[in-house]
Amino acid sequence: MVLQAVGKALGYRKRKTAKSKPDEKLPSTEEKKLYLEAEYASARVSDADLPMLVSLPREIDQNEWLANNTMTFFNHINLQYSAISEFCTAESCPVMNACNVQYFWIDERGKKIKCTAPQYIDLVMTHIQKLLTDEEIFPTKYGKDFPSSFESLVQKISRYLFHVLAHIYCAHFKEVVALELYPHLNTVYMHFLIFVREFNLIDPKEMAVMRDLTDVLLCGTPQPQNHVNHR
Repeated sequence: MVLQAVGKALGYRKRKTAKSKPDEKLPSTEEKKLYLEAEYASARVSDADLPMLVSLPREIDQNEWLANNTMTFFNHINLQYSAISEFCTAESCPVMNACNVQYFWIDERGKKIKCTAPQYIDLVMTHIQKLLTDEEIFPTKYGKDFPSSFESLVQKISRYLFHVLAHIYCAHFKEVVALELYPHLNTVYMHFLIFVREFNLIDPKEMAVMRDLTDVLLCGTPQPQNHVNHR
């Protein structure tokens, strides 16, 4: 899998990981977006056929495929954030945002909480990690069924992971460039985008904040043609 090569190339320690929700708009910025410059947007660590990689193999159960890929994306996005986490502080990122969109954490009582970016990402990654290690949700034993709510939980996790990726691009791409990690980040993001599109895991409206980058990265990339029917 292409993401395995990315993780090996990064070689960073795993950051302890976690919950959330969006939607308040911030003042728009006209600042030039470094991640859209051709020099950086064209960089990849692999020329693998990503649409082929995300397609559900005929012999694999769809929930098994979603579970395996969700765990992989979590691990590699966690690695990406760990690489720049020392630059993501309460001072540098007093709110959790991506471009002009601010994200809020939603607690167990449904209360919307404003967080700094590092607080939000810790909550998100810790929450995801808890779900991934719950045998009732992501079973590892043969014959154990996935819960009826599994697909909606994968959608929720995918939204959270998208928020983390979007924040890295919008707030920390200079650090990504300085660390020469932009080919890895682009590859992870492209793979993630194609996967969530193939299985309808994130509402396109949620991803609109990164539409400019999505269009650049996926320009000329064929859409996967799965044989599965999406619900």
